[in-house]
Amino acid sequence: MNRNTKINALLLLVVAALAVLPLALGLGDHKEEPFAGADAEAETAITELQPDYEPWFSPLYEPPSGEIESALFALQAALGAGVLAYYFGLRRGRRQGAARAGAAGPADADASAAIPTATVTADHEGGPGGGSAGGPGA
Repeated sequence: MNRNTKINALLLLVVAALAVLPLALGLGDHKEEPFAGADAEAETAITELQPDYEPWFSPLYEPPSGEIESALFALQAALGAGVLAYYFGLRRGRRQGAARAGAAGPADADASAAIPTATVTADHEGGPGGGSAGGPGA
């Protein structure tokens, strides 16, 4: 196993532990909703501290159930992850393309310099087939 594989395996193990340990240890069993989001926790704390508090704004859209709200949040997260993945993939592709062009650049420049090229000039004043070879006034 090389070093990167060991680090990746360790990180995967840590992420799995962060997901499983709160459930296995029963953290949050004393609450009505053990793993409620930060918004719900803040709302509960505000209501306990000031029962007559009136919110300044109301939501534009209130999903009919918690499952739909979770699904919309997951969709938002997936779209954000897709945009980020596209951006980083595009940057990596451009960087790799530039590296390939830089690596192949000097060899291609030598090869193109060895190929003779001819420059064609046209005398447009005389029209097709007309005019002198020396240009205007010759």
